[in-house]
Amino acid sequence: MDLSELERDNTGRCRLNSPVPAVCRKEPCVLGVDEAGRGPVLGPMVYAICYCPLSRLADLEALKVADSKTLSESERDRLFAKMEEDRNFVGWALDVLSPNLISTSMLGRVKYNLNSLSHDTAAGLVQYALHQGVNVAQVFVDTVGLPETYQERLQQCFPNIEVTVKAKADALYPVVSAASICAKVARDQAVKNWQFVEKLQDLDIDYGSGYPNVCPVQLAHSPEHPGEGSRSHYMGGLANRG
Repeated sequence: MDLSELERDNTGRCRLNSPVPAVCRKEPCVLGVDEAGRGPVLGPMVYAICYCPLSRLADLEALKVADSKTLSESERDRLFAKMEEDRNFVGWALDVLSPNLISTSMLGRVKYNLNSLSHDTAAGLVQYALHQGVNVAQVFVDTVGLPETYQERLQQCFPNIEVTVKAKADALYPVVSAASICAKVARDQAVKNWQFVEKLQDLDIDYGSGYPNVCPVQLAHSPEHPGEGSRSHYMGGLANRG
């Protein structure tokens, strides 16, 4: 996964995508949406889509994809590599949003909250797939905020597509699990190679994925509090504290 654009400038956003399989232009496809990084102290928020023909969904399930939070980093890397090998019927795309972009959006004179940013990013990726020629028939989304409200919003954006938004969709639908893996692999790589704008002395780089063992941050990403988060959690380094 080539994140060199983000590594050159980690203050904005960047989009990555795989080639669109020819079969995904011809046959009706199912598409999953998920994210990684809504509640951490470090690194970007990454939204991902993954899609495949409905006729090949069983092949995607056979890869044993699962909610990325239940997998080790090596297992996620292995599954992502397998999806890359199967690019004749599996495609993906990412939108990587920097801490700077998120903070600027939330702290601007015209407020743009995290839920709205998340909803718009997800809708933008679905629209991107359509622009790329993917024949999207069904969309499954892991919820941010109230699933009913989110589903209604997406259904209005895409009236000709069957949209389902559910809590824990990444554990219920393999195509969302696959999107979850894509998002987490990208985020892990971004955090691992993060370039801090501050000149930090004797920096201990063993800070993992950016999720500290602190109750408020864990709470913001917990199933009991979907869609909640604090702008102070989004930091590219010390200068970005809310």
